[in-house]
Amino acid sequence: MKRIAIVTGASSGLGAAFARALDRQGGLDELWLVARREERLLRLSGELETKCLPLPLDLREEGSVLRLRRRLEAEQAEVRVLVNAAGFGKFGTCADMTLEETREMIDLNCRAAVELTAAALPYMTRGGRVLEICSSAGFQPLPGFNVYAASKAFLLRYSRALRRETAGRGIQVLAVCPGWIRTEFMQVARDTKNGRTVRSFPFAQEAETVAGRALRAGPHRAVVTCGLPATLLRLVSKLLPHGLVMAGWDVLRKL
Repeated sequence: MKRIAIVTGASSGLGAAFARALDRQGGLDELWLVARREERLLRLSGELETKCLPLPLDLREEGSVLRLRRRLEAEQAEVRVLVNAAGFGKFGTCADMTLEETREMIDLNCRAAVELTAAALPYMTRGGRVLEICSSAGFQPLPGFNVYAASKAFLLRYSRALRRETAGRGIQVLAVCPGWIRTEFMQVARDTKNGRTVRSFPFAQEAETVAGRALRAGPHRAVVTCGLPATLLRLVSKLLPHGLVMAGWDVLRKL
């Protein structure tokens, strides 16, 4: 039985960084790369030493996960690693968001991640790893970035409970909660009616740094923030009332 890793959002940014890190790590027979842009998946596949299976799927569309599930059934591969890195955010208040933007954020960040995790788990054995790419945005409510932060709070809670549910099978579930990352994310987030509700991105990290730290996290870790700013934000959101945290956020996002 071949050993595979599945990486979503693999055409760019953090997903591509995870694919490269897993390739360097070795020990896999195949990398399944999932994203909308086939040409980018093919380009990345050509860069990696591990055999790759590019799967051009738009996970926002119903039925896309079903197609991947059927592929898993046909291959009967062992999923050693699942990285749910597909996701996007939009800056702006709820009044600024179109219904389509709101629906697609929730579909991709929440529904698709849960469906794909459910599809992969039957093919995972002891020692398998699920990395749900959440965000430090999920630690508290964020006005002007509301729907995205709420979607990541959902994924964070889902990941924490799933870790407990799969512990008996020896499967590690890790919630990855970094801060800002230097990727195309910012450009996509600003392409909306009111894309200046967040004006700056302090302490932004490289995608390769985040991917490397997440993959090095030990089995005892349930949440990894991949950097000091996100770690401090996690602590502050536990210690201070959310009203006060949101007031601080309102100041920072307008700088």
